Amino acid sequence: QVQLVESGGGLVQAGGSLRLSCAVSSSIFSSYDMAWYRQVPGKQRELVAAITSGGTTNYADSVKGRFTISRDNAKSTLYLQMNSLKPEDTAVYYCNVRRTANWGQGTQVTVSS
Repeated sequence: QVQLVESGGGLVQAGGSLRLSCAVSSSIFSSYDMAWYRQVPGKQRELVAAITSGGTTNYADSVKGRFTISRDNAKSTLYLQMNSLKPEDTAVYYCNVRRTANWGQGTQVTVSS
C-alpha cells in the first residue's frame, strides 16, 4: 500500500503564494504519473495539475500560469507551487497516483479576499 502525505496548506490572502508537498512512500515513485486534485464541499473533486513520470505537465485552465507542478524523484516528493492565489482556489487539495485509488488525506488551502 502506497502512503501519500500532503503538507503545506494554510490560510493566505488573495495574491499570496503557497507550496504544497506530497511525500510518497514508494521506492518506485519515479515511475508514477502523479496529480493534484482539489475539492470543495458539495462539489466533485477536480483535477488541478498532473505530471507524468517523464516530466510532462498539464493544468486545469483555471490555474494555468499561476500554479506549477513538479517532482523530486530523489525525495519521492510531489510539489504544487501556487502563486497569485484567488478566493476561488479555496479547497482541500489531494495528491494522487494517477489511475489508482492511492490518495493522501488532503491539506486545506484557504484564500481570503
